Amino acid sequence: MLAVPQPTETETRDNAAFHALLWALSRPGLPRTLPLPDEAAVIGALLDRECRVYAAAPQLLPEIMRTGAEITDIGKADHVFLGAVSSSDVLRSIAIGSDLYPDAGATVVTRAKIGTGAAVRLTGPGIEGDVVVDLDGLPDGFWAARAARIRYPMGFDMYFVDGTQMLGLPRSTTVEVL
Repeated sequence: MLAVPQPTETETRDNAAFHALLWALSRPGLPRTLPLPDEAAVIGALLDRECRVYAAAPQLLPEIMRTGAEITDIGKADHVFLGAVSSSDVLRSIAIGSDLYPDAGATVVTRAKIGTGAAVRLTGPGIEGDVVVDLDGLPDGFWAARAARIRYPMGFDMYFVDGTQMLGLPRSTTVEVL
């Protein structure tokens, strides 16, 4: 009889976070619950020794380093953890891939208050009609700076994290500030 390996509690949690991240990116603007608050669940689900990571928030570094991921400059990072964004200028440096390799665009994780603040309308693949989302804690010019960097299929995918709540925003989504 063959023994079937059983996942550890950490593996189960990371798998649940990965599933939530995929679900959120495939249904832009619809909130999803993470098994751990803030960026911790995202770090466990996405990072390993083959990832290059930039973290603007130094408190994330110990958790990132436990994954074995390489810490790098923002323009070379596969995954960018911005923490609380104070300036939209940071979006200018994020990798967007190329025409030949659009998948080389980064995955960006930032904090924002979900359900309060400025309203934006999301349209595009994965959205039936449109979705209106309220996000607070983003700097002035954030959406214009994102739009300037997205040249689909090039661009970057984003996750907005608020405690255990999270929203996904793929590069294919159009954002209109209301």
